[in-house]
Amino acid sequence: MIEPVKHLLPTILTAFAACVMPLGAQAEKPAPPAPKTPAKVVVIPIRAQIAKPELFILRRGLKDAIENKVDTIVLDMETPGGELAVTFEMLKALEKFPGKTVTYVNREAISAGALIAAGTDEIHFAPEGVIGAAAPVLATGAEIDETMRSKIVSYLKARVRSISEGKGYRGEVVSAMIDMDSEFKIGDTVIKKKGELLSLTAQEAMKTYGDPPLPLLGAGISEDLNALLDQLHGAGNYSVLRLEVTWSEKLAQYLTSLTPILLGLGLLALFIEFKTPGFGVFGISGAILLGIVFFGHHVAGLSGHEPALLFALGVSLVIIDVFLFPGTMIAALTGVTMILASLVWMMLDIWPGEPVTISGNALLRPLANVLAGAALAIAAFLVLLRFLPKGGPWGGMVLESAVGGEPKAATALGGAASPISAENLLGQSGKATTALFPSGQVEISGKRYEAKLAMGFAEEGTPVKVTGVSEFGLIVETLT
Repeated sequence: MIEPVKHLLPTILTAFAACVMPLGAQAEKPAPPAPKTPAKVVVIPIRAQIAKPELFILRRGLKDAIENKVDTIVLDMETPGGELAVTFEMLKALEKFPGKTVTYVNREAISAGALIAAGTDEIHFAPEGVIGAAAPVLATGAEIDETMRSKIVSYLKARVRSISEGKGYRGEVVSAMIDMDSEFKIGDTVIKKKGELLSLTAQEAMKTYGDPPLPLLGAGISEDLNALLDQLHGAGNYSVLRLEVTWSEKLAQYLTSLTPILLGLGLLALFIEFKTPGFGVFGISGAILLGIVFFGHHVAGLSGHEPALLFALGVSLVIIDVFLFPGTMIAALTGVTMILASLVWMMLDIWPGEPVTISGNALLRPLANVLAGAALAIAAFLVLLRFLPKGGPWGGMVLESAVGGEPKAATALGGAASPISAENLLGQSGKATTALFPSGQVEISGKRYEAKLAMGFAEEGTPVKVTGVSEFGLIVETLT
């Protein structure tokens, strides 16, 4: 009788423990695993020639991604290549991102694009994607001198090896895209013959070699970006932000593409200015065009500063009216309107990233502030005008003095006290006794007068002829 009870003892003890255990303890179950946080992804478009505007776009995207603790950066790439120095800057920028970097060769990653792709963690392809042909050439497309080319190729191959360590065949593949003087083979299979550059289609990049078999370059082929993101993080397990290229970045890309044309026109304008007397429209136009060539890429950072840009443009128009086209008032009035509009714009309550809706109430206070400020400035100027000297432009007077003598009291040209009437001065010739920019002084019949060129500039000693009279002085033109 004892033996059966012995076998039942564990069952009895378990039932007893269940009875005495607290009710809450009986209900306890293992906690379910915490839901996985969706990955954050930022897609940065690299869709033009590799130049400073593309660098600004990449940096802006990377800074936003680092600030928002993004997990993955995807470069949506379609580029024919570009500047080598900018390529290195973009590779340095990619190194600052702590998360995963991926290149999606949407159509082509040629030359500099291939080097940038090599600097990311993974390279994925669209079905028609092509990558390769990364040999260095001059900006004009011409071949580099043999000695210099060898040095650049050697350096590039070393850079590629440094960013491709631990990534399968990537270093050798990209080196074969740079150097046409070496053969590239894996085992007994020749991938690239000597004397040619390597370029790969998506299918060729995914072909496996070696033991264990490894893809030649690619990490996958995806129909589109959405399919790629599903492959990287799982469908529905990510949030994606596609970086939008701003208007200023698009303008910088456009100006960069027009660099040869702008450079040629700028040099031509300066040559014409050099062959003509004085300094005028051609010189200013040439300087502006060359300024766009050398500094045009900086407009990529103007987005978000539109009020300041409108203000600067208005000030420029006022200066152009005063110095180049005095008396027309068209550019000056347009410039003043832009200045006032920029001040109103600056005071508007506009939230970034939200649609602009301007109601009467929102516009009323900024407009009132600007108009009040303008009225105060005009009133203060009129009061101050009473205490300003009566000569010169303030009084609408013309300075008249004998050459080498002391200036006489200024009198109105053609007035009762004026020894020479305006009619007698018309058509007379003289010379500039000061530089005319475009205002200054001229000498006619041994006397000096305030004068202004109708257009352009003139150096001291330039022969001039009186063509008209204004309340501020004579209007002259240069004699060529």
